[in-house]
Formats: sequence, structure tokens, C-alpha cells
Amino acid sequence: MALAHLWAANVAWREDLPSVAAAEPVERGALLVQLQRGLNSVPTSSMGRLFDAVSSLAGVRHAITYEAQAAIELEALVSGDAEGSYRFSVSGDAEPLRIDAGPLVAAIAADARIATPPGVVAARFHRAVVAMIVEVAERLRQHHGITTVGLTGGVFQNVTIASAARRRLEAQGFTVATHHRVPPNDGGLALGQAVVAAQIQGG
Repeated sequence: MALAHLWAANVAWREDLPSVAAAEPVERGALLVQLQRGLNSVPTSSMGRLFDAVSSLAGVRHAITYEAQAAIELEALVSGDAEGSYRFSVSGDAEPLRIDAGPLVAAIAADARIATPPGVVAARFHRAVVAMIVEVAERLRQHHGITTVGLTGGVFQNVTIASAARRRLEAQGFTVATHHRVPPNDGGLALGQAVVAAQIQGG
């Protein structure tokens, strides 16, 4: 995932990046052909896959053995003393908004090349995610009058992001809805699918 995000951000696969060094040359060659030709390469907007990529770029984890392992380990390293933040590019005045992780990935790669500590990278990344959430909410309020924001999806199992996003959104006048009885990740999605299926069968 890290190499795919680097490729999408037009960042060269140089050996001084942990993600590149961790991949065998034959693996990199095969992946490059896939990306160039679009062969068995399915685009994804998954935040979880971005966490995987950032964890690898920071040199934290290049492969996982259980769900969300890279994200969990990255969050655990967040340094409260770190300064600065990365940024996503958010474009479009109305739906659909386009969120581009390219500038963020390029900045993380630049930090990785100067051996920025993983805890600093993790902190800057988490702040960027929160800032992006707030920016999207602000744009939707401006163009659609939306004042209630639901924080849902597996990324909101990340306490650092969930708490910071809620705090900042509420400070800017949004009503924030969060999960209590149903998990925000795939477990909640499966329940929602079951409810829809039951309604279809009954209706």
C-alpha cells in the first residue's frame, strides 16, 4: 500500500524510504508493472489502507498479522510533543468533494528521508486526518446547511482521531453523533446490511 500511495503521489521509490527498502526488487518490479498497466489493481479510498501505508512509510510496520495492526501501532506512537501537521488536499465546492492524500504522502516521504521519528510522523498524520474531517464538515455546512456530523467507519475506533475530531467539530458549532451500542467498523456495517435485508424481505 505504501508503494502504491507513493506512485499515486508521484514520489520516486528510492531506497532511503523504509517502505521501499522493505520490498524485494522483484516485488517492486511486479508491482510497478501492475500499477502502470492497471493490472489486477483496484483503486481504493479506504482510510484503513492509508493507515497501512503511513505506518510503513514511517518504518513502523510493513506487514500485518491481524486486522488494523498497523493503525493500532501507529496510534500508540503518537507524540504529544510533536509540532506541525501534514495536510490533505480537499477540492470541490459541493458534492462530490475530492480528498487527495498525495500532498500528505509526499510530506511523510520527505520526513522519512530525514529520519523523522515515527512518533512525530504519527502525530502529524493524525492531526491531518482530524483537520480534513473538520474541513469537509465545514464545506458541507456552507453548501448544504448540514450541522450534524456522524463519525462512523473503522477509523473512528482510533481514540486519538475520534476524540480530537469530536472536540474540534463541537467547538465549531456542529452536533456530533458517535457510536454507543453498535461498533463503527465492519461489525456495524454488517448489522446495517442485515436490517436493510430484513426490511426488503418484509416489505
